[in-house]
Amino acid sequence: MERDYGRELDEIKEELRQLKELVGASKTETPDAERGERKTVGHVEKMGMMHPDPSLCDVLDKLENSCGETNDSGRITYVGVFSSGGRQSTWIQNNVSADELLSLIENKTAEKVLACIGSNERLNILLAILKKPMTVAQLVEEYGYNSTGQVYHHLKPLIAADLVAEDGKNKGYYVVVPHRVQGIIMLLAGISDIIDPEFTEGSWN
Repeated sequence: MERDYGRELDEIKEELRQLKELVGASKTETPDAERGERKTVGHVEKMGMMHPDPSLCDVLDKLENSCGETNDSGRITYVGVFSSGGRQSTWIQNNVSADELLSLIENKTAEKVLACIGSNERLNILLAILKKPMTVAQLVEEYGYNSTGQVYHHLKPLIAADLVAEDGKNKGYYVVVPHRVQGIIMLLAGISDIIDPEFTEGSWN
């Protein structure tokens, strides 16, 4: 059987072409930091592969670019889902300016919000009705409040702040307003980061 040298050469050329494409793609997709190169966008240093999930690293890459290009002090993206007691909240906030977040301290909004929810009694109410819709009587019975009057005293500012409302489907039951759930969960996520003992431990007493 005679060999078809022309066909074999064509196959070799095609294999070489595919190898070149693979090598080229590898060079393109390898982050600068992974190759030992430091790259900056504006004032932001690109950090490369900080997480084993490449899709998350891609999100970080876009945030770094946006932060450097706009000269912001920071950019963040956060996503989440919370489902409990037959109710669910799902959220995506993308490319949020850290400068806008910091302004909440400057204009005293952060102080007002933390003062509104910062007592143990109000946090316990939020915790209870995040888990499931509850009546005032149930809150008294299950969470050790002294009276319905005590519960209403703490519910009033939460309702005024539009954090809590009466469930439209179940009269007398109170729930966290759906579009406020993400804020409460993300606030707790921030507290978790603040007290994380991986590198240092602080005293909060």
